[in-house]
Amino acid sequence: MSGTVQGAGGRRTRQSRLDIYLNDHLAGSTAGAGLVRRMVSEHGDSPYGDELKALAAEIAQDRQSLFRVVADLGIPVKRYKLYGAWLGEKIGRVKPNGRLLRRSGLSLLVELEALRMAAQGKALLWQALLAAAPQEARLDAERLEQLLHRARQQGKALEALHERAAAGLLAHPASSRPATRQQ
Repeated sequence: MSGTVQGAGGRRTRQSRLDIYLNDHLAGSTAGAGLVRRMVSEHGDSPYGDELKALAAEIAQDRQSLFRVVADLGIPVKRYKLYGAWLGEKIGRVKPNGRLLRRSGLSLLVELEALRMAAQGKALLWQALLAAAPQEARLDAERLEQLLHRARQQGKALEALHERAAAGLLAHPASSRPATRQQ
């Protein structure tokens, strides 16, 4: 075994891998879009609301861009994967959080972490497609570059939101900080 994947498999094998890869990312985008929509409904009026609304709009646009890429490549959408991701996002809301009927204050932090991972995964998707673009004329490299840039910007925005949320949820308020010991 050579350890290289370059050129591995015939055209049918490559198409099958692309089919699986893109459908998996479509499923992920379905879950991510559902999560950010719910976060907007939950935190839309909070100090995080404007940024979450902007991210939700971009994530929805990115999902549509991915559907266009899939269509351009003639790949059939696996609806069962989309439904599974949709259902998984709903089930993910029912998690032990120390509260029986309402959300924990930590939910925002955990959900921002999930969105950060999703943005990173999306950036890696666009990067992978860019790597394939020279051999695949149906991939628009310029558009993929734009999508990659936006995914990276989303990652930075989510990092900033996460830092603010962590400081607000986990840090001691300045007035009640324990005194530091001097030696």
